[in-house]
Amino acid sequence: MNKIALKNKIVKALEEQGFKINPHVRPARYSKTIYRRIQQKARFEQLSLHRNFLLNSIEKVKEYCRDGSDINPEKLSLELREVKSGSLEEIIFRWWNLVWWSIPYQRSYGRQMRFLLWDNTHDAPFGLICLQSPVLKMSVRDRYLGIPNTELDVWVNKSMHAQRVGALPPYNELLGGKMVALALTCNEIRDSYRRKYNNTVTILQKRVLKPELLFITTTSAFGKSSIYNRLKYNDDIVAMSLGYTQGSGTFHIPEGLYQEILEFLSQKGIDISRGYGHGPSRKLKLISLGLEHLGLSKYEYHGIKREFYLFPLVKNLQEVIHSNHKPIWLDRSFDELVEYWKYRWALPRAERMPGWENFKSKKFFKKIENMLMEM
Repeated sequence: MNKIALKNKIVKALEEQGFKINPHVRPARYSKTIYRRIQQKARFEQLSLHRNFLLNSIEKVKEYCRDGSDINPEKLSLELREVKSGSLEEIIFRWWNLVWWSIPYQRSYGRQMRFLLWDNTHDAPFGLICLQSPVLKMSVRDRYLGIPNTELDVWVNKSMHAQRVGALPPYNELLGGKMVALALTCNEIRDSYRRKYNNTVTILQKRVLKPELLFITTTSAFGKSSIYNRLKYNDDIVAMSLGYTQGSGTFHIPEGLYQEILEFLSQKGIDISRGYGHGPSRKLKLISLGLEHLGLSKYEYHGIKREFYLFPLVKNLQEVIHSNHKPIWLDRSFDELVEYWKYRWALPRAERMPGWENFKSKKFFKKIENMLMEM
């Protein structure tokens, strides 16, 4: 692998996405429009990679999508379904996870839990949640919690990071995203976690931890989030803003170039093993190492900072971490959260802004199908 040629290919790919290099990588302008455009390349790359699945599944997914005019907001009745491998829910989850968001899908590592919120009344998927192992070190989180480095693996392994949180059409126009965010703190997710990860041994320190899910973290798509900011359940703040990430990641390095970086590192005798046991930040570490060897140090910092949120699942999180107190769990059933959301947000929104009725399923799927056929 020619070092200079690979270096030039990476610089060209970044410039084509809309980054400026002066000498570090930064967006050409700081706006949500620019951020979406920058991430389009990675999104289309993912769509192209999964094109056959998306086309083969489109008819099945279409069966369970409703026009906005078919939805009666007063009769919404939601259920939380954990997604099991090989199920219909997995097909529906995977399809929408790839297609619906402007931020490209990235493979989950480590612990993983997936959930669909399902509208039983209209027999349609309402929204989805994808939880995965958090990265071991996250400065904005670790500063707030005051976690010593020697205990990082303990508390990180008692949390999850929400990689995907959101409502699907037409429910997104009824502020369904707020419902999905509220659901992160429901008893049912915590109970599912306890059942799934009982007696799990941590990878780094080989500790056996109680299967206690103490908090969940997530980040906004771009800057401040209209979904998470000021999100409350009764008088309780649900999502705590801890600040902003440093703006590093891997999405701006196309998959083809990532493979070339791995080949380049391998030729240098560097271990490029991935997968189980290496943690969710392995890809970032390898890209960072490759860029450094190419003379592109710090190019893993793309400059798109995201707001970082923490959803506590206990009332006394700091005391649990620092004083070994027994967790005082928040008691929020999924059904109670649904009722709260419905009357606090969905019904007022439906009356005030009836645009949700304009979503046409047939038109949407035809647009997606045409785009995939052209790839």
